[in-house]
Amino acid sequence: MPEHSPYCVVVVGAGFAGIGMAMALEQAGMRDFLIVDQGDDLGGTWRDNTYPGAACDVPSNLYSFSFRPERWSRRFPPQQETLAYLHALSEEHGLGPHLRFGSGVAAAEFDEHRALWNLTLDDGGTLQATAVVSAVGQLNRPALPDIAGRGDFTGPSWHSARWKHGADLTGRRVAVVGTGASAIQFVPEVAKAAAHVDVYQRSAPYVLPKPDRPYRHAEQVIFDWFPLVRKADRLRTFIYGELLTSGFVMSPKLLAAPMRLWRRQLRAQITDPHLRRKCVPDYVMGCKRVLFSNDWYPTLARPNVELVTDPIERIVPDGVVTAGGVTRPADVIIYGTGFQTLDFLAPMSVTGLGGRRLHEIWRDGAAAYLGIAVSGFPNLFMLYGPNTNLGGNSIIYMLEGQIAYVLSALRALEEEGLDWLDVRPEVQKAFSSWVDAASRTSVWESGCHSWYTTASGRNTNNWPDHTFLYRHRVRRFHIASYRVMPKRPATAAPGAVRAGAGLA
Repeated sequence: MPEHSPYCVVVVGAGFAGIGMAMALEQAGMRDFLIVDQGDDLGGTWRDNTYPGAACDVPSNLYSFSFRPERWSRRFPPQQETLAYLHALSEEHGLGPHLRFGSGVAAAEFDEHRALWNLTLDDGGTLQATAVVSAVGQLNRPALPDIAGRGDFTGPSWHSARWKHGADLTGRRVAVVGTGASAIQFVPEVAKAAAHVDVYQRSAPYVLPKPDRPYRHAEQVIFDWFPLVRKADRLRTFIYGELLTSGFVMSPKLLAAPMRLWRRQLRAQITDPHLRRKCVPDYVMGCKRVLFSNDWYPTLARPNVELVTDPIERIVPDGVVTAGGVTRPADVIIYGTGFQTLDFLAPMSVTGLGGRRLHEIWRDGAAAYLGIAVSGFPNLFMLYGPNTNLGGNSIIYMLEGQIAYVLSALRALEEEGLDWLDVRPEVQKAFSSWVDAASRTSVWESGCHSWYTTASGRNTNNWPDHTFLYRHRVRRFHIASYRVMPKRPATAAPGAVRAGAGLA
């Protein structure tokens, strides 16, 4: 049996989204909530990713909540600093008593007679809640490649999000599989210690200069004393991101300026024509995640680093075999192969009205109204859900809009005297049709395969328009877009509904 009478809200996940939602609930006086997280601490991706060189690739003044600026040490803060920021938020808002760690949610089932979500935890425990807010994010389950013989390797191996800090790489031969956002940060650090590094690349990324540097003390003082200066810096970064987004969602012709920056950096940092050709992507900029680094290309040009573009055929006990049967010895293998991003909410099993299962509804790709609500699953809200990822701006900006929208929905439940509300199917269908139409003209559906799209090429991850237009859409909660169930007498037998208390 549950150890607590039903909570008003259970938030699943204690990263940026979960902590932000909790702060909003606390400030609104809705204090009957619980945050559960499968990890042993808060922080989400900033707790899990502790690899050497881990840092944010969005400038710090924008990768933070607008209402709670921080005195950052540099323009792009390291992982430890971002995690410390989340801890500070939790302490400032007294969220400790609301946090429960080591409690992943295995299943969530809606009881429509009692208007409650029944949650089953990984350890077999149970919880009940009127509303559930999923804040599990999109980048929390490491993806390991399906390579023959991967389990045969006799040396240490790991995914970058599960870094083995006890492994000494000094003087070792290291194989790195993948050249994504994590790899371009940890490979330069690994190359400083390892005797040799083979970097296995399936497709080259676009890598733009990263305007990173420490903030001078005088700048920090100015930010503290003149908040408008910090806001102006935040706005400048946001506008740059929106200009980049214009090229992604309107026309690649608008990417001429960042393309020049990429070409200039590539030519300046890699002089070997053969290596330079390996670093040229074969897709439109933005179709895959655009990366930012000043030391990726110089690292590839180091004498102890080799960029391998031959396909991996299999892994053997002492190394990697590429196409043609060439064996390249390795003492350590590190997988920088990203995350499982298409199965939103997985591995949580979610069951809604009439026993419908979310993973069955999403078998052809995830979809949600505003990325927040799915018809048939009352009082279930998602933060950073389908089609709310960004290719060129800060997800924190998106989260602030989503959190305010969900908070308004929760207030509507209370103020309107409702048991539950459920987005109308025709409303979700119209929104999904718009997303699909907008995505077809974006770079994300221009032909490359990336974690933004399904196997069929459908964009299920990214917002296919400018970021400020998403905030415009979620600025108000429109109850007319939802079916509602007025509150029923608590003593009503299962299935009994008082007159006039049906769906509206």
